Amino acid sequence: MLFWLKKVVGFWLMPLPLSLALILLGAVLLRFTQRKRLGRILAFSGAFWLLACSNVGVGTWLVRGLETRYPSQPALLSDTTPPPALARCEFVAVLGGGHGVVPEWPANHQLSGSALARIVEGVRLVRQLPAARLVVSGPADDREGGATHASLLREVALSLGVTADRIIEISTARDTEQEAVALRGVAGDQPVALVTSAWHLPRAMALCERQKINVLACPADFAARPPRLQTRDFLSWNLGGLERSTKAVYELIGTTWSRLRGKVCPKPRGTSAVSLRPTPRHPTPSPTAPAPVSTVDHPLAASTVNP
Repeated sequence: MLFWLKKVVGFWLMPLPLSLALILLGAVLLRFTQRKRLGRILAFSGAFWLLACSNVGVGTWLVRGLETRYPSQPALLSDTTPPPALARCEFVAVLGGGHGVVPEWPANHQLSGSALARIVEGVRLVRQLPAARLVVSGPADDREGGATHASLLREVALSLGVTADRIIEISTARDTEQEAVALRGVAGDQPVALVTSAWHLPRAMALCERQKINVLACPADFAARPPRLQTRDFLSWNLGGLERSTKAVYELIGTTWSRLRGKVCPKPRGTSAVSLRPTPRHPTPSPTAPAPVSTVDHPLAASTVNP
């Protein structure tokens, strides 16, 4: 119930639906009631909010505040040694990013732009880590059914050269919070390179850290392109600006919802956003931390080796 409540409320708080709802409600009050002043306020507020969120400078500024919190992983060539923090990772986890159900299309065409960018980054990293396993996540479409998102990500990873025995699917987690819980069951205390959209990464990192997962931030799918702001950006309006603003508002709502429910905590001042906790070579489970479990036994994860 809470899951669907979050989806419905979140949808109507997005810039475009909220703006249109305010304009429509204002127009109704102006046309059919005596509350003209309230109608003008609502209509003006909706139009102003839509105009502000469609501004290229505003959208870039909002999403850049999320995307600059974690640096991108460097370019890794065949003869390049990965950074020490990345080299220690035993798992590369790619969070789900949405897809459309078109069975006659190959998997890469069914994935959304965000999901495709995420899996490409995940494959790029896991190919530099011979001992690491690739974790892909995402359920089937709620309305259309069909293949799970995780299976589509797996198909793309296979086509890019990752072997099947290195891929683990999490196919029942419906949102980032559930993905963090499932990932804890798969990885335990082992270091994890967490791959998701740069604008989504702060909330994903907070949820994973709440689950005591040893995570390294690996952003992909940057929306602020270029990230530098110029004066002329604030004199331009287009759908790109609205899209960036929508991503930022979506993350603000998601973070607020998680914080109200105690699922994330503010990061203490001075805490590094990128470094991993020191991990013993052979970690032993503590009484307060769940031990790593097999992906076959965990209810939210299914291995591609043992479906």
